[in-house]
Amino acid sequence: MPDTLIPRAAGPVPAHRDANVLRWVAAYTASMLGDTVFFLALSWAAVRGGSPAEAGLVTAVSAVPRALLMLGGGVVADRLGPRRVVIGSDAVRCVTVLAVAAVLFATDPGLWLLALLAVVFGTVDAVFMPAVGALPARITTKDQLARVQGMRGLAVRFAAVVGAPLGGLGVAAGGSAAAFALAGLLIALSLPLLVSVRVRELPADDAAADTTAWRDLVAGLRYIRRHRVLGPLMVTIALGDLGFVGPLNVGLTLLADERGWGASGMGWVLAGFGVGAGTAALLLTVRGRLPHAGCVAAGAIVPGAAAIGVLPHAPGLAVAVGIAVAVGLLTGLSGAVCGALLQTQSEPAYMGRVTAVAGIVSLGVAPLSMPLSAAAIGAWGTGPVFAASAAVCALGGLVALCAPGVRRAELPG
Repeated sequence: MPDTLIPRAAGPVPAHRDANVLRWVAAYTASMLGDTVFFLALSWAAVRGGSPAEAGLVTAVSAVPRALLMLGGGVVADRLGPRRVVIGSDAVRCVTVLAVAAVLFATDPGLWLLALLAVVFGTVDAVFMPAVGALPARITTKDQLARVQGMRGLAVRFAAVVGAPLGGLGVAAGGSAAAFALAGLLIALSLPLLVSVRVRELPADDAAADTTAWRDLVAGLRYIRRHRVLGPLMVTIALGDLGFVGPLNVGLTLLADERGWGASGMGWVLAGFGVGAGTAALLLTVRGRLPHAGCVAAGAIVPGAAAIGVLPHAPGLAVAVGIAVAVGLLTGLSGAVCGALLQTQSEPAYMGRVTAVAGIVSLGVAPLSMPLSAAAIGAWGTGPVFAASAAVCALGGLVALCAPGVRRAELPG
C-alpha cells in the first residue's frame, strides 16, 4: 500500500490549521482513548479473575515484549514507512481487542487469555509507538514540529481525563467484555483517519536499498550516539523516566494511603499533575517554539525534580495538589520540549529508530521499576524513595546542562 504524498504547498501552513495534521491528531487521540479504556478493562478483568499478585502480573506483562522488541519496531517503521506501519499495527490491535471482547461475552476463559492479550498488545505496541513518533516529521514542516508535539501532549492529557470515565462506563454497562469492545471501537475509529493522512516522501537513498535490518539498527544507534544533541538527550530522558515513573504511579498510591488522603485525594493530586502537564503542552501548541529550547528543557528538570522530592512532606492535601501542579508544569514542559527537540534534530529517515530508543525506557523498562519502588517504600518509607527518585531526575537535567549541544539547541523558527 503506497503512502499518500503531500502535494507541494504554496506556503507554510500552521499545524493547528493544517487539516492533514488535524486528521493525524484526531486519529492519535482516538487511539490513545482506546488504549486508556483497554488498560482499565484489562486491570478490572484481571482483578476480578485472580489474586492481586496475578492481576499485577497480567497488567505488567505487556511491558516485556515492548521493551525487548521496540528497537526492532523502530527499524520496521523506518524501512516500511511509519504511515503503513501505524495503520497495520492499529488494525491488529483493534481486531485482537474485539476478538477478546467477543470471547468474554461468550464465556469466562480465565487469566490466560488476558495474559495472552497483554503480550500481543505489548508486541504490537513495540512497532506502533516508534511509527507514531516518526509520523509528524512526514506530515508537516520542520518549523511546525514543536507545535505538533504540543498538540500530541494535549491529546494524551485528553485521553487520560476522558478515557478512564469511558472505561468505567463500559465496565458498569456490560463488564470487562463491554469495556474491551469499547476500546476496540475507539481504536477502529482511528483507522479511516489514518488512511486519509498524507505523508511527505523522503529523498531516495540508493545505499539504503541494499542494507539489512540489523545494519539499519546499528546505523540508527550509531547515529544517535554520535549526534551532539540526541546522544545526551537520550540519557536525560532515560534518567527522567526512571526517576519519575515509580513515584507518580505506585509511589503516589502508597503516599495517599500513608497520609490518609484516600482514593479521592490521590485523584486530586493526579489531577493537579495533569493540569500542569496540560498547561505545558498548551503553551507549546500556542507558541510553536520557545527560545533557548535546550536550556529550557534542561533547566525545568531540576526544579521539577526538587518538587517531586518535596511532595511527601506536604503538610496537607491542598499543598500536595499545588506541588503536583508544579511537578506537572515543569516536567511536562521539559518533556514536551525534549520531544520537540527529538523531532527537529533527527533526520526523518532515522525518526522511527530515534523514537524507539527514546521510548524504550519510559514504555518498556520504567514500568518494570514500579514493583521495586513499592518494595523500597515498604522498607524505607515514601520520603527517602521520593528523594532518591528526585535525585535521579535531577541528574538527567545536569547531564543536559553539561552537554553543549543540548544547552545551545534551538527549535526552528
